[in-house]
Amino acid sequence: MKKIQMVDLKGQYEQIKDRVNNSIQEVIESTAFINGPEVHAFQKELEDYLDVAHVIPCANGTDALQIAMMGLGLKPGDEVITADFTFAATVEVIALLNLTPVLVDVEPDTFNIDPEAIKKAITPKTKAIVPVHLFGQSANMDAIMQIAKEHNLFVIEDNAQGIGANYHAANGTTTKTGAIGHVASTSFFPSKNLGCYGDGGAIFTNDADLAHTIRGIVNHGMYKRYHHDVVGVNSRLDSIQATVLRAKLPHLDTYNNARKNAAEKYTTALANQEHIITPYIHSESDTHVFHQYTLRITNGKRDALAAHFQELGIPHGIYYPIPLHSQKAYVDDRYDEANFTVTNQLVKEVFSLPMHTELDDEQITYITKTIIDFINK
Repeated sequence: MKKIQMVDLKGQYEQIKDRVNNSIQEVIESTAFINGPEVHAFQKELEDYLDVAHVIPCANGTDALQIAMMGLGLKPGDEVITADFTFAATVEVIALLNLTPVLVDVEPDTFNIDPEAIKKAITPKTKAIVPVHLFGQSANMDAIMQIAKEHNLFVIEDNAQGIGANYHAANGTTTKTGAIGHVASTSFFPSKNLGCYGDGGAIFTNDADLAHTIRGIVNHGMYKRYHHDVVGVNSRLDSIQATVLRAKLPHLDTYNNARKNAAEKYTTALANQEHIITPYIHSESDTHVFHQYTLRITNGKRDALAAHFQELGIPHGIYYPIPLHSQKAYVDDRYDEANFTVTNQLVKEVFSLPMHTELDDEQITYITKTIIDFINK
């Protein structure tokens, strides 16, 4: 059996090696390293893939979230509601902009933000909602967009883990995640479903005026050189990262299907185990692209299982071990532990398995047998 990787970037690279190497060499020879033709070509190709009017590339996914909020004109003290159970970048940028983060609980099955919890958290100061398509599964965007409409709120999709997922709306339409809210962000960190070979990110929107504002923000607030019309930042996707993403984008659906196939095999092998809850898919299979395959271990053996995997050299992850409302940087007297019952339970139980495009049946069998044997002993 070949060595198990949490994310097998080298194996994926081997499949596109010639295209990547040749394209990077062309960028180097052109010396168009910033805002070159490869960036503009990738932007257009991603717009076509997502069926979204505007893609604005930037330096990383965290910048993408921050710039989206800057573009909406949110002001210090405005409240932004987001999920307690996610990576810190989502709340980090809210705090950096002197906005007020409002953390709420998540659904126990999908781990995505709970629309009912959103409703309870809305105040006159609330200006935006940030749903996270966690682990690759789309949040309940019908409910979230309806809440936003009723309360005149912005919706900023955090699509860092969900690129390529579809959302099937109640009205029968199907839309890519990231093309539903008023604006969205994504990350091209190397381990993402669509990842570059460094840092990268992008903002998506169908609002032409907002897109114009954001294009200035990412480039020091300039629309014309040395004319600074808005307060901006320096956040640009470089041409080498863009050419890597151009090489990968045509394969994204294939990559996501490989992840879904691996997930189905994991789920089949782990079915009917008393102390294991496998990932729930709330709609059609294409609504989950399995950035992570995350179990719940319900008999109190999660940490012992992690230690066992460590001993055997099997990669794994615990995403996430501490709720955001309990993190030192984001502790707030307003929070009541009774409002975070699901998150507080999840952090004790979640356990993520290796998930990437190159997983094979032998590896999956070994991983799942190891789990079953340990949990049931």
